Amino acid sequence: MPQSFWKIQEIRDQVAVIEGKKSPAIVLKNARYIHSVLKQWLYGNIWILGSRIIYVGKEMPENVSEAEVIDLEGKTVVPGYIEPHVHPFQLYNPVSFADYAAQFGTTMFISDNQHFALQLPTKKTFSLLDELSKYPFAFYWWTRYDSQTEMENEDQIFTNKSIFEWIERDDVLLGGELTGWPRLLRGDDQMLYWIQSSKKKGKKIEGHFPGASEKTLVRMKLLGADGDHEAMTAEDVEKRILHGYGVTLRYSSIRPDLPNLLKGILEKKLNIFDHLMMTTDGSTPVFHRDGVMDMCIRQALDTGVDPIDAYNMATYNIARYYNLSHLHGMIATGRFATLNILTDEFHPNPESVLSKGVWLKKEGQKVQSLPEIDWNQYFEPLEIGFDLTDDDFQLSTPIGIELVNDVITKPYSVNFPLHKNELSPDSDESLLILIDRKGKWRINTMLKGFAKNVRGFASSHPNTGDIVLIGKNKQDIIKAFHEMKKMKGGIVLTENNEVIVSLPLAGAGNFYIGNMEELIEKEAALKAALRERGYKHTDAIYTLFFLESTHLPYIRITQKGIFDVMKKEVMIPSVMR
Repeated sequence: MPQSFWKIQEIRDQVAVIEGKKSPAIVLKNARYIHSVLKQWLYGNIWILGSRIIYVGKEMPENVSEAEVIDLEGKTVVPGYIEPHVHPFQLYNPVSFADYAAQFGTTMFISDNQHFALQLPTKKTFSLLDELSKYPFAFYWWTRYDSQTEMENEDQIFTNKSIFEWIERDDVLLGGELTGWPRLLRGDDQMLYWIQSSKKKGKKIEGHFPGASEKTLVRMKLLGADGDHEAMTAEDVEKRILHGYGVTLRYSSIRPDLPNLLKGILEKKLNIFDHLMMTTDGSTPVFHRDGVMDMCIRQALDTGVDPIDAYNMATYNIARYYNLSHLHGMIATGRFATLNILTDEFHPNPESVLSKGVWLKKEGQKVQSLPEIDWNQYFEPLEIGFDLTDDDFQLSTPIGIELVNDVITKPYSVNFPLHKNELSPDSDESLLILIDRKGKWRINTMLKGFAKNVRGFASSHPNTGDIVLIGKNKQDIIKAFHEMKKMKGGIVLTENNEVIVSLPLAGAGNFYIGNMEELIEKEAALKAALRERGYKHTDAIYTLFFLESTHLPYIRITQKGIFDVMKKEVMIPSVMR
């Protein structure tokens, strides 16, 4: 785990402040603050030098000659919020999301590395991570052991060399999430070796066990899982706690379970709040219109959770679980100077935000943005060097994919003529094409239950870098593809040969460059247009994102072809173009 972020001279200067030989940079006096271990509200003064809290208590420094002294009488101070399960490329990117989240008090991310693993060489990724580590924001990461789909070159991406390079990093806190856990149960010793090696390096292992039986939870615990964020009922939470799991409760755009989970825990009188964490689990931009971890805290408060428990679930509990409470999640000597100043504990959206000693928000106003990244330095633009042909619209498979909800699918029989250039608006069936971004292969099928009136749609957003085409009209699909190609990546909805909505995505066609406020409005416009055309589920971005994801039942479209998740076999192979 990370040991110290301060150089010898910095530590000497910090001690000199205590001795009165040097002035702190900031003094927050008369603060009412949460003590996360005592679980009490205390009163005192907080001294800060650089990025570190150097004293918390009743005393004032002898020397304040260079200090910004702020009287916080009547205010409440809590640690900066921690989001422990971030998927940082859900249309946004790690910097744009962090910059936005910080204004709501969330100043630490523990994030998925999947996009990096699939899209960037390790050396280039680590250069980017090293740059992010210098920000006035705490970025930590987890390492995947599998692609979450069926890829042609997965064994070249997830190797002993790549996994060990990741787990050697101090800012990598865990392995997982274990979406590929059935492989472990089937005897995949390579993955088990990676898990054991990660644990020897002090990393946690995060599961992904929705609907898991007690037997499965026990087996996965024995195989190395430490925590899980997939509980959907209070009984699920209790079952995980009984077997020693760290439990993260989810409040996300497709699984907003948190209020019901907390209600059930309170009704059962389970005294387990010291062992619970919370997450928004990669929610899409529109969901974050009203905040990030402050939303989770607000839900907990509204459900009747004690305020100290509510805040600890988004701060101290997470830091302690990941062995980082000496740096994060607590207002005490020696920790990072990362604090939220609130009107009171019942209003978790902070008035002011201090992150690593830097004011990001002050008295309700944004005062500093995170530095922008030159993403083109890391990701090459999406250059599509081919066009669609008539052959790309030929459909010969009798097996289609039906959406049961946002992300669950099942197979169905296609039983109408397959040569038409346009499908009936009376049907909720659309043509679905997954095509290699270099134009080498494709796989076609029918998608049922997506929408009745989407005529043309194209997206370059999948993690794998492939291109998804959906629609009822051949010419509108071609129009959407050409528009996406011209933008060098993005999401496009077309109708009657006109563009209805377009969302440009950079970074090889996967994420938006720009602020979150802009992105929220653009995504809202896209989702509204899809709803108007018959999309009836909760989150269209997640539907698209998970079309290739083989950790969910029952049938998926992948690079290898139409894949039966339960039988672990390709039903219809992809074809070369």
